[in-house]
Amino acid sequence: MKKSFLCLSLAALAAVSLIGLAGCQKKSAASPAAPAREDVTVRLLTDATGIDDKSFNAAAWRGILEYYGDTWANASKRGTFYDVVTAQTQDMYIPNLRQATDEGYDLIVATGFTWADALGEVAADNPDQKYMIVDVDWLGSSNIMQSVYAEHEGSFLVGAAAALKAKADGIENPRFGFIGGVPGATITKFEVGYVQGVLSIFPNAEIVDYYVNSWGEPALAKTQAKNWYDSGVYAIYSAAGGSGNGTIAQAKEYRAAGRNVWAIGVDSDQHEEGLLPNSTESAVLTSMLKRVETSLVYVLNEIKNGTFKGEVITFDLSKDGVGYSTTNPALDRDIVTQLNTLQQQIVSGQIKIAATNAEAQKIAGFPQNLKAIDD
Repeated sequence: MKKSFLCLSLAALAAVSLIGLAGCQKKSAASPAAPAREDVTVRLLTDATGIDDKSFNAAAWRGILEYYGDTWANASKRGTFYDVVTAQTQDMYIPNLRQATDEGYDLIVATGFTWADALGEVAADNPDQKYMIVDVDWLGSSNIMQSVYAEHEGSFLVGAAAALKAKADGIENPRFGFIGGVPGATITKFEVGYVQGVLSIFPNAEIVDYYVNSWGEPALAKTQAKNWYDSGVYAIYSAAGGSGNGTIAQAKEYRAAGRNVWAIGVDSDQHEEGLLPNSTESAVLTSMLKRVETSLVYVLNEIKNGTFKGEVITFDLSKDGVGYSTTNPALDRDIVTQLNTLQQQIVSGQIKIAATNAEAQKIAGFPQNLKAIDD
């Protein structure tokens, strides 16, 4: 441990101010001795979308808050035990990692595969520092815990949910859409799982897809969603970070105008983002819950218990790593019952879900023209 959090762990060092992350730099001869630190310290590093993305980064932040017993509104231990730094551009990744390492956090967490190269470089230079990265499984370093998720399992459930809702609505030959952010193996799991879920209910359903090639261009997703809804697409699932907010915005506009279309949220429960003006009705039918918070609580406990390992851990349905939201009453009890049955069949192995486009294309009836790619 170095700098600020090193001194917090040494009761013998007196005159330490616990204000902010630079506590040790504010020591004064008149100040009382600092108590011994009772918990681990962590810094969360995000891309430009930050923890207010209502999606992936927000889930990571929730996990940290949960571990420390804080809430979004009352993050009382922020600045003492945990904090977050947002990189506005990728050229800040390495400087942000190095700064967090120099400040001596017990754990440094990077969210997303775009951090992989930078983390691999910094971790190699600092073998005693513990890191965690989300959505990466190829770094193979003894000081990096790599957390991956069975997105295809959760996405299967929301695909089935959209299809079951279309069936309940009496929609004949419903069409479904998928909007991705930046193409790659992780987002492919979202898409192929979703498609398999739809096809489990409507084996001949038509499915269209589009990639924004950005996590922060909601206007592009909104335009595509409008075009699809206008052409008869019933539901659109977006796995596109902040770009996916454009899909929700368009669905809200059309549902407010009386159109029977749906958006499907991702990573976090996006029900509130879909609320129509002055209404309790939401345009988000359900959301695929990628419970990044589960993995954050897990790794923080591993640090605290001294059992941290540089390994790859998959958080699937059986580990509460993925799921789906039931906040919207439009997802009625009969549909939820059917989805819960499907979930049990996935956990038991009765239902097998392909996680790559190459695997999925071997399934009878699976679309052969999707834009999904396997790294």
